[in-house]
Amino acid sequence: MINRLKQTYRGMRLGTRLALGLGALALVVFAVVGNALTMYMRDYLSAQLNEQLKIAQIAQSKSIADDGTLKGKKYWGWYYAVYDTSGGTPVLRKPEDPADVPEDIDDFTLVAKALTVEGTEITRTEHLRGAGQYRLRACEVEPGVVLVSAAPMEDIDDTVARLITIQVVTFALALLALVVFGRAMLRRGLKPLSDMAHTARGITSHDLTDSARLPVRHDNRDGGFEVEELRTAFNTMLEHIDDALAVRTEAEQRLRRFVADASHELRTPLMSVRGYADLFQYAAAHSPEERDKHLARLRAEAARMGYLLDDLLTLARLDAADVETPLRMEEADLVELALQAADAFRAGHPGHPLTVTTGSGPVPLRLDPLRLRQVLDNLLTNAAVHTPRGTKVSLEVSVEPGSAEVRITDSGPGIPADDQKRVFDRFYRVDKARSRDRGGSGLGLAVARSLVRAHGGTITLTGEPGTTTFTVRLPSGKSEAPGV
Repeated sequence: MINRLKQTYRGMRLGTRLALGLGALALVVFAVVGNALTMYMRDYLSAQLNEQLKIAQIAQSKSIADDGTLKGKKYWGWYYAVYDTSGGTPVLRKPEDPADVPEDIDDFTLVAKALTVEGTEITRTEHLRGAGQYRLRACEVEPGVVLVSAAPMEDIDDTVARLITIQVVTFALALLALVVFGRAMLRRGLKPLSDMAHTARGITSHDLTDSARLPVRHDNRDGGFEVEELRTAFNTMLEHIDDALAVRTEAEQRLRRFVADASHELRTPLMSVRGYADLFQYAAAHSPEERDKHLARLRAEAARMGYLLDDLLTLARLDAADVETPLRMEEADLVELALQAADAFRAGHPGHPLTVTTGSGPVPLRLDPLRLRQVLDNLLTNAAVHTPRGTKVSLEVSVEPGSAEVRITDSGPGIPADDQKRVFDRFYRVDKARSRDRGGSGLGLAVARSLVRAHGGTITLTGEPGTTTFTVRLPSGKSEAPGV
C-alpha cells in the first residue's frame, strides 16, 4: 500500500506535488493552531468556572454560618454539601433541599476529607455517577465546617466542542482553497517550465538532417528570477546546439563540395591519362616513333592532375582552418616576396612587360612566406594567361595605416561586370571556350582568396574595359592571423 502511494506520488506533476506538500504543511499548522486554541479556550473557561465557584462560596458561607445550612439563592444544576469535620472525619449535614446533593456523595466526601488533611482549598474535576463531569471546590466556612460546591462542566464541553467544529470546518475550507488556488498559482508559476519542456519536445521531433537551424526558442519571460535564470541557460544551450549543428552541416557541405569538385575536375585528366596510356600501349606495339610523344602527353596530364590535387587539398585545409591552420607564420618582408614573384614572372612570361613599384623600404609582416608567394604567383600568372602577348602588367606594394597592400594591374581586355562577382568561385572560368590547358582549372583565384583570408586579409577586384586590378590587403599589426 505504501509503495503504491509512493509510485502514485512520484507519477504526479510537479505542480500537483508542490500543492499537496503545501496542503500537508498547512494541515500541520492548522492542527497545531487549532489544538493550542482549543486548550487555551478550555483553560480559560475552566478558570472562569473556578472563579465563579469561589465567588459563590464566599456569598454562601455567610448563610451557612448564620443558619447552619445553605439557604437562599442557588445556581441551577449545581450541587452543594456541608460537612462537619471537627471530629476529623467529614460528616454530611442534612441539606435544606435533598436535590442539593448528588446521588453519589463519595466524591464530595473525599474532597472534604482532602481539605481537612491538607488544610487548604481543594479544586478537582470529577465524574459524578449519573450526573456527568463536574468541577468540585471545597472551602472552610468556619473551623470544623466545610462547604463543597460542584458546578457542571457541560457548558465548557459544549463550548469547546462548538469551537472544534468551527475550527474543523473553517480549516477544511481554508485547506481546500489553499490547495486549489495554490495549484492554480503554481501552474501559472511553473508555466515557463512547461513551455521549456514543450520547446525541448519540439527540438526532439525536429528532423535535424533537413536544416542546421533549430526552429524553436523559448522566449516566455514569465516567472521569477530562478525561472529566468533557467530560461537563459536553456536558450544558451539551444544556441550552442544550433551552432554545433551549423558547424557540422557546414563541414558536411564542404566535404560534399570537395568530393564533387574533385570528381568533376579530375574526370578529364583521368580520362586523358587513360587514353594516352592506351595510345602508349598501342604505339609501343605498332608505332614506336609515336611512343615518346604519347609518353610526354601522359606525363603532362599526370602533372596537371597533381597540380589540381594540390589546389584542392590546399582549399580543403583552408576550409578546416578553424580546426588546424595550414599556415606557418613568421616575420617576412612583403617587398622581398613581391620582388621574387616579379623575377619568376619575367622568366616565365617574357612577352608581358612587368613594372614593379615597392616604395622606399622593406615592409615586415607576420605571414606565411610560401603561401603568400603562391598568392602573388597565381595573380601574376592569371594576368599573363588571360591577356594577349605584349599586355603591360604592374605590381605595386604600398603601406596604409594598419595594413599593407599589393596591387597587380594589367591593361588587358578586362573582365565583364557579370563575371567579376564570381571570379573567386571555385572552378569558375571567365572564358569557358578556352581549353583546360590554357584556361587553368578555375581554382587559382579561389585558392588566393582563401590564403589571404587565412592571413586575416582581403582580396578585391576592380576593373573596367582596358584595365583589371587585384588588390591584396594584409594587416600590418603584430597580432596573429585568425586560427593561428
